[in-house]
Amino acid sequence: MNWYIAVLKKYAVFNGRARRQEYWYFLLFNVLIAVCLSLIDTYIINPLLGIPAGTEEGGLLSSVYSLAVLVPSIAVGVRRLHDIGKSGWWLLISLIPLIGVLVLVYFFVQDSHPEANEYGPNPKDSHASNIAI
Repeated sequence: MNWYIAVLKKYAVFNGRARRQEYWYFLLFNVLIAVCLSLIDTYIINPLLGIPAGTEEGGLLSSVYSLAVLVPSIAVGVRRLHDIGKSGWWLLISLIPLIGVLVLVYFFVQDSHPEANEYGPNPKDSHASNIAI
């Protein structure tokens, strides 16, 4: 959970580097929270608002949450790409159906460059970036 909060604290920080651990823990908690909010929308909020089940309407909480974490999600993705020595513009490859997402997953699972690169020092070497989970 600390990694999730650390990403939110760097809400719109697009420079620097992010370790695999930071990216994947943020993604994990992001998905868990989104699923919980979607269930709350479906079984509690939508019936209160009179929205019938099975319609595409609704999803108030999950929509607000998705908008709230959009910028930090992009920022941590850019920092993750920086960690392996790639430009943040590589995120745009996700616009290519299927292949783009597979390329990004391949990039995101790669280990950090062991030394400093043009985006900053290796975050594994920094004691300040190590967050206990």
